[in-house]
Amino acid sequence: MEVREFRRSDIPAMICIWNEVVREGNAFPQEESLDEETGFSFFSSQSRSAVAVRNGEIVGLYILHPNNIGRCGHIANASYAVSSLFRGEHIGKALVLDSLQAAGKLGFRILQFNAVVRTNTAARKLYEELGFHPLGIIEKGFRKPDGEYEDICPYWRETL
Repeated sequence: MEVREFRRSDIPAMICIWNEVVREGNAFPQEESLDEETGFSFFSSQSRSAVAVRNGEIVGLYILHPNNIGRCGHIANASYAVSSLFRGEHIGKALVLDSLQAAGKLGFRILQFNAVVRTNTAARKLYEELGFHPLGIIEKGFRKPDGEYEDICPYWRETL
């Protein structure tokens, strides 16, 4: 599997994977789906948008961008999406490791996740295995599609 910078030709597959996670409503804060136009604009506006490619097929992606500005501008934020057809195959791990290296090369010193949903146990386990530090719990910090609220757990670690 290869993790590489996205190409314009990757946009349809990226949108499909991204929108799947948005529709699931248990990980991303976004509520609106992307289309060809908004997807290209969104992925192009990031500090880095990368895809995981296996056997010529895009199976996952991430976006990386500043988490803040000024005196906190050295902190990056990232979001990851893996196609439901390929979850559990360590694609997320490859994406997180690549983003840690890319963040460091871009001059970020810390990678922080602001809103990891508490019940997203697979992501939380992965982040902790990779040395991310939990920052506590923000009760009812994430609104689910049904209108109920769920706790979120911020994480951080130094970049590579």
